[in-house]
Amino acid sequence: MIQNILSNKATRLFMVLGVFFIANALIAEFIGVKIFSLEASLGMQPVNLVLFSTPFSFNLTAGVLLWPVVFIMTDIINEYYGYKGVRFLSYMAAILISYAFVLFFVAIRLVPASWWPGSKAATGVADMQLAFSAVFGQGLWIIVGSLVAFLIGQILDVMVFHRIKKLTGEKYIWLRSTGSTLVSQLIDSFVVLGIAFYIGPLLQPSQGAPWSLQQLLSVGTGNYIYKFVVAVALTPAIYAVHYGIERYLGAPLAKQMKDGALGQSA
Repeated sequence: MIQNILSNKATRLFMVLGVFFIANALIAEFIGVKIFSLEASLGMQPVNLVLFSTPFSFNLTAGVLLWPVVFIMTDIINEYYGYKGVRFLSYMAAILISYAFVLFFVAIRLVPASWWPGSKAATGVADMQLAFSAVFGQGLWIIVGSLVAFLIGQILDVMVFHRIKKLTGEKYIWLRSTGSTLVSQLIDSFVVLGIAFYIGPLLQPSQGAPWSLQQLLSVGTGNYIYKFVVAVALTPAIYAVHYGIERYLGAPLAKQMKDGALGQSA
């Protein structure tokens, strides 16, 4: 039975794309707790932009390294497996991310062995329990905001992708892939910040004061500028992946799959 499943090229490709898609979504969530300086990482001085009357430099969550890849993977899966394929993988990713955070919550609350908190003191980590909690214990509203933004972004990406493809046909792969990613990333950039740092603190004042509208717009715009540049820069990679998949599937099967994907209704 397993051998029959794995011998099917379309099924095998879906499994490979799906595993890579979910792995990138999970990793992006977990590394997102780190804030890094893009300029310093590139050996540059901070740009010190002023966006909406608020100073801004490219201090970004490490998750932005992978989210453009996730949304491009969405377009590849959408091309060959349609809305239903993307929806299945998006829901699976959201469920697995939620499951992971529940396990982190449980692990943080386990009583550490007496020797463990100070076990890395010689390396500069004074308390391993606090370090573990800080890295894996992201705030509830950050988790909620990230999951909601992810699902909304996925839905928008699929809708825009199919709308462009129905208008242009097989032409302009760059337009439907990069265009849908840019639209979905625009919404994603502001939804996650709005829920995590504005709506969340309003509903739960113990989380601290909500961001001002100017700060929200400034950080969201800066994040989107980065995502915009990366999405455009990855356009050649989209063509390379398409080329590889077409070679693997063969022209007749690839056309059949793409026609079936386009014919799906959301």
